[in-house]
Amino acid sequence: MPETPLRRDAERNRQLLLSHAGELMAREGLGVTYEQIARAAGTGMGTVYRRFPERSDLVDALFAEHIDAVVGLAREASAYDDAWEGVCWFMVRQFELERDNRALGELLRGGGQSSELVARGRREITPHVTGLVERAVAAGQLPPTTGAGDLVLVHLMVGAVMDATRGSDDRLWRRALHTALAGVRTATHAEPPFPDTAIDRLYGPTEETP
Repeated sequence: MPETPLRRDAERNRQLLLSHAGELMAREGLGVTYEQIARAAGTGMGTVYRRFPERSDLVDALFAEHIDAVVGLAREASAYDDAWEGVCWFMVRQFELERDNRALGELLRGGGQSSELVARGRREITPHVTGLVERAVAAGQLPPTTGAGDLVLVHLMVGAVMDATRGSDDRLWRRALHTALAGVRTATHAEPPFPDTAIDRLYGPTEETP
């Protein structure tokens, strides 16, 4: 059966909303309101709510490919023969994605959006990063008390620098990352690595984290 004009209009409106919402959130972050999106797209608020009844519907539609891209980076990094080189490459590439999309950075660093999309991303990224850290420890590239949670701390700290200096000199967050990774490589701790539950608390809850 040929597609009805109503269906075509609905899909056209959906894509229009996604386009404008994506541009706004990349620039301003996850706090962009439905009213701002409707105004930018030239539609009514009712149109936004019909297409995306829940906020998570909009976030999932906008960022599924972005989360998949970060998962792909983690998978690619895990194939590095030199584990520490893989860690550094992954962190730089992830931050480059966050630099270009403020909302993505907020989402990855626990920006208050609880969704299965975020939970799935963490499930798929964590084993690759954990494996890299464990290989780096075994190779003597990292202290034995280092764990994946230490990279979460780096992610959160450097992300704060990036957000505070967004739009200014790109070298600032890169310097912060270089400094933080140098600290991870030399820091020794009396305590063992963070357990997974501590990592969840650092990033904040998802739908799968009570």
